[in-house]
Amino acid sequence: MKDLRELEKSINYRFHDKRLLETSVTHSSYIKEQGKGEKSNERLEFLGDAFFDAIIGEELFKIFPQKEEGFLSRARAAIVCEKSLSRQARRLHIGEYIRLGRGEERNGGRHRESILADTMEAVIGAVYLDGGFEAVKKTVLGLFAESIEDARQGKFIVSDYKTTLQEKLQAEGITDIKYRLVGEKGPDHDKTFLVQLEVRGVPQTRGRGKSKKQAEQKAAEEMLERGKDVL
Repeated sequence: MKDLRELEKSINYRFHDKRLLETSVTHSSYIKEQGKGEKSNERLEFLGDAFFDAIIGEELFKIFPQKEEGFLSRARAAIVCEKSLSRQARRLHIGEYIRLGRGEERNGGRHRESILADTMEAVIGAVYLDGGFEAVKKTVLGLFAESIEDARQGKFIVSDYKTTLQEKLQAEGITDIKYRLVGEKGPDHDKTFLVQLEVRGVPQTRGRGKSKKQAEQKAAEEMLERGKDVL
């Protein structure tokens, strides 16, 4: 693993508690194989996801004072997504710092989009715990300045099919929309998830993905492509 001081330079934040940064780049596969008494980055990922969403949401709220909720949700979704997070993680070379189990390492986990995105969120969570809200806000706005500017100029590409579908159905008075996990295949380090989309309790479309979020997006995309005929 590379010297974490280099990662601190990349994100422009120096940790007081270096253990937080180390935990943020520790994948669960490492803990299962050799992390005695240590913790994985899963809890930090949860925290980072919440603050990342809130910080980007607040910034877009300020940038677009006249825009309605639907527009703001789509703009936020274009930034707060796995693709956006993994892209930034690659720019920071975060994959070189992740502590992985041997099995995950052999299977290319260091370059897997979902792992990179999750680790990016965990780093954000670690910054919050170490330095507080203003520190994590400064870090997030600095790292994602280019994406925010793209949103300001209307360049973002909306790829959040779940939000688009939800808005479409709600416009028709339909609010009972659920995504249900119906299957998992493969070993822990390379699972494929199968999710079923249900509208008003009726199964509609299914989606597969390497994460539950990705599978849900695929199911929503499929329903949008099929149109009203599915209802």
